[in-house]
Amino acid sequence: MLRALLLSLFLFAGVAASSVYDFKVTGLDGSPIDLSQYKGKKILIVNTASKCGYTPQYADLEKLYTTYKDKLVIIGFPANNFAQQEPGTNKEISEFCTKNYGVTFPMSEKVDVKGDNIAPLFKYLTEEAKKLGVADPVIGWNFTKFLVDENGKLIAVFPSKVKPMDDQITKYLN
Repeated sequence: MLRALLLSLFLFAGVAASSVYDFKVTGLDGSPIDLSQYKGKKILIVNTASKCGYTPQYADLEKLYTTYKDKLVIIGFPANNFAQQEPGTNKEISEFCTKNYGVTFPMSEKVDVKGDNIAPLFKYLTEEAKKLGVADPVIGWNFTKFLVDENGKLIAVFPSKVKPMDDQITKYLN
């Protein structure tokens, strides 16, 4: 009996996510975001921050979202992992994004995108990125972008400096 229990625990612990659809996160407003609801669309997952030199990318993320809304979902993940550039509460982040950039795309609650407390989704994404040949660190700064295909599989990673409306990203959407 004990042996069977240990074996089942071992097997359960070893079950890895097969796509981003296996993840559910909490939104800035506390509501659940089930990534499986976006099956059939591409998803751009972005770690964001309100006090970063790349923060103005929120405007282009919103433009990308509204331009390609029929085939793309963007989900922002505020993170305070780089130079403490996202110190606000979830409520403050939400107000900042709405007031300053008119953000309408889904935003997760603040998470860690690296380190000991890395959010499970970002652990999965960084592992998948390494399989694609992306060098460590996969997430070098705020506004790293992960593009996921219509089947929930990672297809590309873009560093912070690649702007949301750049051809490197939009070529996947046209």
